[in-house]
Amino acid sequence: MPKNITVNAQSSIRIAAEKVVYFDPFKITDSLNDADIIFITHEHFDHFSPDDIAKVVSPDTVFAAPASMEKTVLDSGVSKDRLVTLSPGDKTDVLGIPVETVPAYNPGKKFHPRDNGWLGYIVTLDGKRIYVAGDTDATPEAKAVSCDIAMIPIGGTFTMDFREAAEFISELRPPVVIPTHYGSVVGSPEDGESFKKLVDSSIQVVLKL
Repeated sequence: MPKNITVNAQSSIRIAAEKVVYFDPFKITDSLNDADIIFITHEHFDHFSPDDIAKVVSPDTVFAAPASMEKTVLDSGVSKDRLVTLSPGDKTDVLGIPVETVPAYNPGKKFHPRDNGWLGYIVTLDGKRIYVAGDTDATPEAKAVSCDIAMIPIGGTFTMDFREAAEFISELRPPVVIPTHYGSVVGSPEDGESFKKLVDSSIQVVLKL
């Protein structure tokens, strides 16, 4: 399954499974326009980028975004009938794909307030539960996630740093983890290797950045 996952930059993720699914398209180089679903975690420029979305969207793409972003997404040109708005703790299907939402926030920092209702997502693709955490710290809700593949931020400043993320993953214990959100806007390109060295050796760390 990890071979079907691409990380472009930050938390810009493409998963090619029974549906082609994107999360937070950013720094997209090729105009594939092949997205079945585009998930948006929150409204910061490196996660909600209309210029990059234009390179992956198709006429039939469905968007999933936090309920607090409804106006922002609609104002970008997305039609209301193509938008699914979600709140933390929701469980639903989007185009037949099981989706659960997890709050994404910073308990002790101002960047991602819990009250904004911003999201991480658990999607089930090819029979695997994939957790795309969004911009978050190691919150109680994140620690309660059950998944086969975790995709978590490790760049620090706005999220967990690689040390905090390694401690979190060693507690969560997914079979596979793919670190994101480093080496571009925040975090060093070397953070992935530093993270990998600290994670419990029974957990497979796959570096995509």
